[in-house]
Amino acid sequence: MNPFRLHRRDVLTLAAAAAVAPQTQAAAMPRFSPIVELRQYTTRPGRRDELIGLFDHEFVKPQEAEGIRVIGQFRDLDDPNRFVWMRGFPDMAARRTALTAFYGGPAWLARRDAANATILDSDNVLLLHPLGADGGFDPARRASDGLVVVEIRYLDRAALPAFSGFFASHMRPLIAKAGARVLAAYVTDEGPNNFRLPVRENVTVLATVLGFKDTAAHGVYQAALARGPDWRAEAPDDLLAQFARKPEVLRLTPTGGSRLRG
Repeated sequence: MNPFRLHRRDVLTLAAAAAVAPQTQAAAMPRFSPIVELRQYTTRPGRRDELIGLFDHEFVKPQEAEGIRVIGQFRDLDDPNRFVWMRGFPDMAARRTALTAFYGGPAWLARRDAANATILDSDNVLLLHPLGADGGFDPARRASDGLVVVEIRYLDRAALPAFSGFFASHMRPLIAKAGARVLAAYVTDEGPNNFRLPVRENVTVLATVLGFKDTAAHGVYQAALARGPDWRAEAPDDLLAQFARKPEVLRLTPTGGSRLRG
């Protein structure tokens, strides 16, 4: 199965996009992926590169052959024993079918013991979907070397709709103005996990994926946010408690086989 094959609903979306005015057509084009797993693995000390080698050379193509879009693989700059990767699916039914095929297939079965020997924990997994029509990754985006930063904000479940709207109207423009490339924005998908691998339950997050040229550019971005307008000043009172929680920040460098780069 071709991981880039459009499903019927995507074909209809493309047809509708072709009929709109040129100035709005780009915004109407579909993005990938409607369902994403953000996976953080803790590796055994000194064995992260061993896992990355296996992953880049042995596990990407077999997953994509089953319809899984392997979005990116990364080293965590702040933890030498953390490997982070993301993969996407057209929908939850396709996720179950593709994962069943891959984990029951020859590529994984032949090398799972070698991979598992490098890993201490693989249960830190968030199941996500795009925030809005333009929240997903742009498949046409040109890859380049750089830094990928994931900011994970843990929210009260009831606050997610209002916080998501506030992010789109206030936070995202300021993030871009401060120098970050907003690669994607995702929120927790609350559908039931339909495959045997665990995902984190009872958490609600907004995960923004940002691109930078390097760590220096990320530092400039942080400084610009610190001295620029404070979006909390514009936040409704019922959202202020959400800002009291510092986001989890992952500073990631792409592996040699990663599609997504800064």
